[in-house]
Amino acid sequence: MAKDRKDNSKKAVSKAKTASKAMKKGKLTKKGTKIRTSVHFKLPKTLKLMRNPKYSKRALNRKTRLDKFTIVKYPLCTESAMKQIEDNNTLTFIVDINSNKHQIKKAVSDLYKIETVKINTLIRPDGKKKAYVRLPENREALEIANTIGII
Repeated sequence: MAKDRKDNSKKAVSKAKTASKAMKKGKLTKKGTKIRTSVHFKLPKTLKLMRNPKYSKRALNRKTRLDKFTIVKYPLCTESAMKQIEDNNTLTFIVDINSNKHQIKKAVSDLYKIETVKINTLIRPDGKKKAYVRLPENREALEIANTIGII
């Protein structure tokens, strides 16, 4: 029994010595130089966190400058526009230069409560953007032009 205790204490002492040696040495030790296989040095990929701001940089959010009233400026009522209404079931508008076809379609449907089939745009030589709004066959462009007040 006394021998058992002595063996256990010797084991404990040797275990403690190896543990202290490992603590002094440290866990991360350099084993040698790494063999480089490429002449180019690439940075290691590290953790990239998304931005998490504590306050906004702007006091107020920017207001959208292109709403339905600024997109559609006015309907065009020239002779060629009237011909488009009669022949092709198409209304013609002068629109904002920065607006695109999707925005024009949404603005026309919101303002005049009409659905559209197709929108063609062009920029005139005077710098204004013209939009041809094609209406479906079941809606008459002449009637809508009357309700809008083009004719």
